[in-house]
Amino acid sequence: MSDKKIVVTDIRKGFAASKGATLPVVGGISFTVADGEFVAIVGPSGCGKSTLMNIIAGFERPDSGSVQVDGAEQMGPSPKGIVISQHGSVFPWLTVRQNLMFGLNGNDHGDKAALADHYAAMVGLKGFESAYPHELSGGMLKRAELARAFVVKPEILYMDEPFSALDALMNMRMRTELLRILGEERHTVLLITHDVEEAIYMADRVLVLSPRPTTIQASFRVDMPHPRKLSSPELQTLREAILKELGLQA
Repeated sequence: MSDKKIVVTDIRKGFAASKGATLPVVGGISFTVADGEFVAIVGPSGCGKSTLMNIIAGFERPDSGSVQVDGAEQMGPSPKGIVISQHGSVFPWLTVRQNLMFGLNGNDHGDKAALADHYAAMVGLKGFESAYPHELSGGMLKRAELARAFVVKPEILYMDEPFSALDALMNMRMRTELLRILGEERHTVLLITHDVEEAIYMADRVLVLSPRPTTIQASFRVDMPHPRKLSSPELQTLREAILKELGLQA
């Protein structure tokens, strides 16, 4: 994983406040993500995590600084990446199969229905290909969203607290599901989360953000193979170190 997939260079962003003032949100952030690396970003509530993600994914422009993907400056959303958020992105009027086929534009995907069904099965939705979103549970909807992201074979997954709306058990199942798929298919992943345990369970590296205007306060490498046990002494020590950086008692 030596090739640099994403290069973030001194990006800064502020928003208009009252009386013509500017509220600085992102205060100068630089880091790189290697090809195939899984990087998690944690930080206090309201520090600007989602703004940072929107800039990196190309949905917002920074006031200064740059984001490069594969050496080219990111001027807007790129087909190389796809966003998975807590809000969901499946279309309620389409079946699971139709949702998965929706992103398969062009004629270079072969049998689109077969490809959609393959990814439905990969996330555990075999037998539900003809179901509509309202017929699925919350966990199944999230599985459908994962399948919809993976079916277009994005090089980069931008994940903004994707499992935060799920209960604790389903949250853990979806983390495990995602890691299983990433074990089969190579993707670069950038995850925004407020959950320190989620970060150390999944990521190769964890970046800790400061309060707003946010900067990178600390970086931790997670040199443990999957599957990981959150109860292991190594991960518990890492968890306490990250919580300390966040100003929280372990």
